[in-house]
Amino acid sequence: MRFIRLRKCHFEAVKVITRVLLFLLKKCWLQFAALIVCIVLLYGFYGGLIALSSGFFGACLVLYKLIDWFLYHPEDPPDSRTNVCSPAVLKLPFHSTHVRTVDGVDINLVFIAQPNERLSEAVTLIYFHGNAGNIGHRLLNVSELYHNCKCNILLVEYRGYGQSKGSPSESGLYLDGEAALNYALNHPDINKSKIVLFGRSLGGAVALEMASSPKLNAHISAVIIENTFTSIPDVAKTLFDCQLLRMIPRCFYKSKFDSLSKISRVSVPTLFLSGMADELIPPSMMQTLYQSSRSIMKQFSSFDNGTHNFTWRCKDYYTVINSFLAKIFNADKCVVENEMRKVVLSPYSSTFSIASDQLKIPSVLNSSATNFQLRSENFETATNLNSIEVV
Repeated sequence: MRFIRLRKCHFEAVKVITRVLLFLLKKCWLQFAALIVCIVLLYGFYGGLIALSSGFFGACLVLYKLIDWFLYHPEDPPDSRTNVCSPAVLKLPFHSTHVRTVDGVDINLVFIAQPNERLSEAVTLIYFHGNAGNIGHRLLNVSELYHNCKCNILLVEYRGYGQSKGSPSESGLYLDGEAALNYALNHPDINKSKIVLFGRSLGGAVALEMASSPKLNAHISAVIIENTFTSIPDVAKTLFDCQLLRMIPRCFYKSKFDSLSKISRVSVPTLFLSGMADELIPPSMMQTLYQSSRSIMKQFSSFDNGTHNFTWRCKDYYTVINSFLAKIFNADKCVVENEMRKVVLSPYSSTFSIASDQLKIPSVLNSSATNFQLRSENFETATNLNSIEVV
């Protein structure tokens, strides 16, 4: 029996490794071909030992560089780089602009502002999305945040995503976040004392990096993170039940997004939104982050039926956010309670297929977009979010 279990474990490991190798060959056959040519030439001129050593270190370097291809999915669904749904579809007032980061990359920002009479007094959420699709795929959630929380929203499209230039990387995403914050600080109508970072999944890691930075945290009033993780190495060990992956040192991960090591440096008020039915990131990771937080005010709110991508569809989701913001900014209690009673989900019925916010796994390792029921009264004539006017 022990032999059968051991054999089964080895079979699963071989299956995962085979899929990974096929995925890599498909993505970077040119690099691997160059590596093989170099090994052959070294073998011919210097012998087997040098060729073998060079091949090993070359393969390690290639794999290290290619880890990002497993993490970032800006082309899922396939038209995500060219077809970005406009907030106009949901009748949201918006301004789209490109800003340049400190390393010279142009990224797309979309600012959705409250009416003039509320604009300068409203909270401004800087919204960091997950690792797939583009900002247009988050518009239903954004619309409900806009109407239910009465806040301005600045959508950040990471480098390499949607209409932004460049290629995604951990350090690059942090610079994108910094550029978005600078945009908000320089906007004449935004209240600089009411800037809140909102991050879901991968976006939560970006928000925590910014809030833990001595350079930036003085400009941040609060942080809201939803269904995010402790670190990428921890996620990899959870997603792939393979002993081989557990043995890989953390230094072999190019992108770590080690939020657990940063959370203790986040001092601003922090709201943790956790979907207890999260099928991708274990809710225990959110608990760990919460317990490690040393924020002056922290709140953990769980939603029993909240999945990784759609916790925002749960009852009381917006009530929790409104209550948290009211505690921070000392809003008038009567006004806050009145707004909470108005919290509703949009009542339009139709079925759409959109990219999920999840920390997606490459399709070769079993990933897919999510079909679900969406409701919104603000759609005009639309049959698919990906086929409507682009920003």
